Amino acid sequence: MLPLFQMLGYDRLLGWYIEQLMVKHISVLLEPVLRLFCPRPGARYLDGTYGTGGHTLALLKANPFCEVIALDQDPATHPYVVPVQRAFGSRFRFYDLSFVQLDQFKEPLFDGILLDLGLSSLQLETAQRGFSFRADGPVDMRMNPRRGVTARHFLQSASEQELIIAVRDYGEERCWRRVVKALLAARGTPALERTQALAELVAKAVGPSSDDRRLHRATRTFQGLRIAINDELGALNRVLPKAFAQLAPGGVLAVISFHSLEDRCVKRYFRFLAGLPEHAGDARSQQERIPQAELLTVRPICPTQEERAANLRSRSAKLRAIRKR
Repeated sequence: MLPLFQMLGYDRLLGWYIEQLMVKHISVLLEPVLRLFCPRPGARYLDGTYGTGGHTLALLKANPFCEVIALDQDPATHPYVVPVQRAFGSRFRFYDLSFVQLDQFKEPLFDGILLDLGLSSLQLETAQRGFSFRADGPVDMRMNPRRGVTARHFLQSASEQELIIAVRDYGEERCWRRVVKALLAARGTPALERTQALAELVAKAVGPSSDDRRLHRATRTFQGLRIAINDELGALNRVLPKAFAQLAPGGVLAVISFHSLEDRCVKRYFRFLAGLPEHAGDARSQQERIPQAELLTVRPICPTQEERAANLRSRSAKLRAIRKR
């Protein structure tokens, strides 16, 4: 029997594969992103978090004469890069880099830059990555599994203050004292090695009386640990000025965040760029507030009810954007 690509023809198979990719992996807030960028001939866009390529594909298909450069530090994305490279040729280039490194390669300025800060379907659905407790796996949680320490190593070796910062500040867990105490007491036991055992430990520490029915009781602690070991807030604060510097005049910087800590960082930086008070305690004089951009989203764009119903992972997403002067 002939291989599938010989029976269908390579071009047809490639088109089919890309269509299936876009259907299976639903990109969050795709239509609002396209409206903000409004892809035009000759424009160049940067997708700083490629994942499975949904946003990149949508941009490439929106206009047959634009280019997209994509970055991702996760090697699991590589199989999703090759078909897009073959389908779009020189219109698409990929760099195996974190978005924080977007100033480490030579490309002309961009007309649009997108940063989607959420976890990809690949990361959430692969038990060995340890991001989710829906399936049992090692407590890893690294965005780039080729470097850094795992979450289980962090749990075994971090100081009490580091655990407090992860659970209380990054996870925003109200019962952080009980959770940190339970984590410290579990050191040296299997409870910190596997995701489901860790989730059970945290849920027991939080207790049923404090349960937020919308979330599993371990969700906030898992979020906090992931943010801590990947330095996600530090990376976000470093990449925002770098991304703005890589925009051409009139270019759009769009960021999709998924929790209040990320959204607050983005909101404040965008207000700073727009020459507005960053927050209620901003005491800068009007002369110190130099507008460098205009806000395209005074309030964040959130998913519609239809999108939330079709993609539950989109429910906490917020999209903010600015245009460089």
